[in-house]
Amino acid sequence: MEKRNRRAAMVWGGLAGICNGLFGAGAGMVLTPGLQRHTDLDDQCLFPTVLAIVLPLCLVSLTVYGLHGDLPWSSAWPYLVGSTLGGLLSGTLGKRIPAKWLHRAMGVILLLGAVRALW
Repeated sequence: MEKRNRRAAMVWGGLAGICNGLFGAGAGMVLTPGLQRHTDLDDQCLFPTVLAIVLPLCLVSLTVYGLHGDLPWSSAWPYLVGSTLGGLLSGTLGKRIPAKWLHRAMGVILLLGAVRALW
């Protein structure tokens, strides 16, 4: 990776870390356009690459919140089980869904989240 792209990757990664730490999510929404802009990854490789970056970010954020005593495990466990099953299902089906539809679905989810956050 050339020096300019390495710096851009560090900036996008920093933004992803900030989003993940402050909001508990959002790193993928920052990393996806960064990787699209600065790599030649196709969508079939892009999404798993984003996940490979987000997982360690989540572990870091989880550790920080846990060390501060801000992690109610009893509330988190049911969601963890459900999201694990959803992740297994989507990981299996992901290659069968055209990237265009995945982008559109993500756009709808972002719009719904934005409306909810504003009202």
